[in-house]
Amino acid sequence: MSLSATPAVTATAAADASPSGRTSLQAMLDKIVAGGAVAAIAEVRDGDKTWRAASGRAKMNNAQPAPVDGRFRAGSVTKSFTATSVLQLVGEGKLHLSDSVEQWLPKLVDKGADITIRHLLQNTSGLPEYSTGMMDEAGIPKERYRTWSARELVERAEKLPRDFPPGSEYRYSNTNYIVLGMLIEKVTGRPYATEIRERILRPLGLRHTRVPGTSPEVYGPHAHAYVPVTRGGKVVPVDVTRFNPTMAGAAGEIISTTGDINRFYRALFQGKLLRPGLLKEMKDPGTTEGYGLGLELAPLPCGTAYGHGGGAPGYLTVAFNSADGSRQVTLSITPFSGNPHQAAMTLLTSALCP
Repeated sequence: MSLSATPAVTATAAADASPSGRTSLQAMLDKIVAGGAVAAIAEVRDGDKTWRAASGRAKMNNAQPAPVDGRFRAGSVTKSFTATSVLQLVGEGKLHLSDSVEQWLPKLVDKGADITIRHLLQNTSGLPEYSTGMMDEAGIPKERYRTWSARELVERAEKLPRDFPPGSEYRYSNTNYIVLGMLIEKVTGRPYATEIRERILRPLGLRHTRVPGTSPEVYGPHAHAYVPVTRGGKVVPVDVTRFNPTMAGAAGEIISTTGDINRFYRALFQGKLLRPGLLKEMKDPGTTEGYGLGLELAPLPCGTAYGHGGGAPGYLTVAFNSADGSRQVTLSITPFSGNPHQAAMTLLTSALCP
C-alpha cells in the first residue's frame, strides 16, 4: 500500500539550502511515502541553518498531514542517551569502563565478573537478546500493555546461551543497555530515566523528549504507527502507536522529535556533554564492525558519520551527525509497506555530504 504525499515544509534559514537548495529534502520524503510509508518527517541542520519537512498522513484513515514537529518513538537512539549518562559518571570518577558488572550488580548475570562496562556499551559482552519471542509474527508486542522490570528482561536473557565470551566478538544486543540502565540506578541511587532528564534533557532544553516509563501514550502531535497484518486473506493495518515501553527501557524507550535529537547530537559532538577524551572513546569502534560506545558509525563519501538508528513497533528512526558536530540529520518514518532503508541512506548522505 502507498499513500499520496501531503507535503509540509518549513525553512528557518534565509540562505540557499544545498544540495539544490535543500528543496530535495521534501522530494526525498515524498518518495519515501510514495514507496509505502504512512509518514516521513525530517530535520537537517548545517551550521546555523535548519530545514524541516514532512510528508504523508498522521493517520491512515484521514487526510490530516503528518506534523513536521511530530513526536515519535525513537527506539535505539535511546542508547546514545544512556551511554552519554554512563560516560558522564565515568568522567565524574564514579565508575570506570573497566569495572565489571559483578562489581556493581552482584549475581545479576552469570560470570558477571568477566563482563565490563565497556563490553556493555560496545555490545561485546556476549549477553544474548532478551527480546527474542516478545513479538508476534507481525511485529506486535505479545504482551502489549505489560509492565516489565529491568531485572525481568535480564532474566529472560539469562535463560538463553551466551553468544560468545566477553570481548571476543561484537553482536548487537539490547540486553547490554538494560543492564546499563540498572547500573546507572545503582551508582546514582536514582532511576536511569531521572538521570537522563537531569543530565541531558533539562540542560539542553529538550522539552519534547520524554522517557515515558509505563505510559503507553505518545503525547503531543504525532504520526500514528502501523504494522500490516493478514486477516481473511487481506492485508490490513493495525495501529501499534500505544504500548507499554518498559519492554524497551534504557535500550529503546525514548519519545522525541527530530529537532530535539539533532540538538542532542550537536551538543554531544561539540563537547557540551562529555570531556574530549570520553567523546573520543565514545566514537572509537575498537575491533567492532562500526559500533562505538552507544554510537553507530556510518561510512559516507565525505567521511564517517556518527549517531544511531532506532526501531520501535511501527516507527523507524535514523539520526546521524558529522564528525565535527556541524551537521545533523534526523529522519522518522512510519513504514507500512516497501523498504525505506535505501531512501533513508540517500537522505542521510545528501544531508551530511553537501
